Amino acid sequence: MAVDMGSVDVFPATRIPKHLYRLCRPIYRSTLGMSMGSSMSTSNMKEKGFRIITDPATLSSVLQCAADEEVRKMAYIEGNSVPHANLGVLDKLIAVRHELAQIIGYASYAEFALKQNMASSPAVVMSFLLEMSQMVRDKADKEFNAIRNFKRQKSGQRVDLEPWDEAYYTAMMKSSVYDLDPSVVASYFPLPRCIEGLKILVQSLFGATFHSVPLAPGESWHSDVLKMTLHHPEEGDLGYLYLDLYAREGKYPGCAHFAIKGARRISNTEYQLPVVALICNFSGSHNSSLARLNHFEVETLFHEFGHALHSLLSRTECQHFSGTRVALDLAETPSNLFEYYACDYRVLKTFARHYSTDETIPEKLVESMQGAKKMFAATELQRQIFYALIDQTLFGDRSAGQRDTSSVVADLKSQYTSWRHVEGTHWQTRFSHLLNYGAGYYSYLYAKCFAATIWQKLCHDGPLSLTTGTALRTKFLQHGGAKDPSEMLNDLVGGGGIVRNYNVGIVPDTASLADEMGLVDYNMKL
Repeated sequence: MAVDMGSVDVFPATRIPKHLYRLCRPIYRSTLGMSMGSSMSTSNMKEKGFRIITDPATLSSVLQCAADEEVRKMAYIEGNSVPHANLGVLDKLIAVRHELAQIIGYASYAEFALKQNMASSPAVVMSFLLEMSQMVRDKADKEFNAIRNFKRQKSGQRVDLEPWDEAYYTAMMKSSVYDLDPSVVASYFPLPRCIEGLKILVQSLFGATFHSVPLAPGESWHSDVLKMTLHHPEEGDLGYLYLDLYAREGKYPGCAHFAIKGARRISNTEYQLPVVALICNFSGSHNSSLARLNHFEVETLFHEFGHALHSLLSRTECQHFSGTRVALDLAETPSNLFEYYACDYRVLKTFARHYSTDETIPEKLVESMQGAKKMFAATELQRQIFYALIDQTLFGDRSAGQRDTSSVVADLKSQYTSWRHVEGTHWQTRFSHLLNYGAGYYSYLYAKCFAATIWQKLCHDGPLSLTTGTALRTKFLQHGGAKDPSEMLNDLVGGGGIVRNYNVGIVPDTASLADEMGLVDYNMKL
């Protein structure tokens, strides 16, 4: 696979907001138009600019913060057009997976991948996705129109809303409604306090505590790594957690949970404890007190911690069923559930404190954060449905022959969203979930529905109670993949209202999510 991130050169430098300078490389050009390297000295004959490397993180910041629409447009198109060589790689991946599925008797790779999941078939998944699309369409369209009207109001012209406008104008709209300053929010989330929050969470829910453990010589892969043991006063040690939270060159990108050793019974008297690693890429280092997280990063930390708890609290007989080794369309449920904890004031006030004053995060600020998060929730949900539809279509039925992946993306975007596809872009070559979640991306939407129901029916009234934690642990987390998923879910919420049978498969009940998002008209149709 090619790894070219792409770049755009912007002149003059004043077109880039100052707080983005750290993400860009200074460049210079002759006033006569000749490009110069960044090592050239500046003079009256040289004009300073910036080179933006359009990796996902930098691209996201530029699209959200750059007021110059032409800069956003250039960055968007470049970031979604490279590396071009990966179009061929994706075509080959789709073809080879389809060939493999047919060799072992399946009509498509999607049919093969879904056979052991709750959904059980592509037809069930597509029916669920189309239901979700219909559920969210009206509200997503209203949000689209609101963003477009806001852009027209700001520009004073009857202009169209473009894909490179979304992040910029939605951030501006959130700020204008809720007066949120991201730096103020981050000041209440120093990373050490966030780790303390995770400790408080397991103490409250499960009566267990995390303790730091010294690393043996050669045990750690980097000096940033910390090791903790999860200990229960009656049961003893429950498992071990490595934390590797700071960004560094050459490190695995993004955030993830890795099971190093699964829980399993070795003999009648001996049990193998789970060992897991939680990997993130936050700014700073463990020797620094300056690392502060924005709220999205706090949610990400809690999301991955949900995966880690699934592994650490697992008590299966065989490690093949330990922790997150479950049906794929159940695997993201604990992680999505723990995102709710990262947004609830009753939880946040236990650990979120200002890095310099030690002031507890104000409830009014949390209410504003919650309001801003909900402002364009339908647009975000529609985007996730669109991604899942792409995934299912690319790895689904190919009886009509292989289609160009970019045309598939363009057609689905036109059909299921209000946003236009930009000709020549091929965002799908950067969508890594097509590699590791092939035909399974819908599972995030299953998890979103399951988590909404669990939160509403079990956790909402007592998110930090031992009763809530005991139910989560004994009825769900400890079983891993050793128990029927639908049976576990029904048992956890005390009956129905979380799963539905559909043909030969199982789909989530969407009522709790619809209620949470204020989709009243949709609920009335159910």
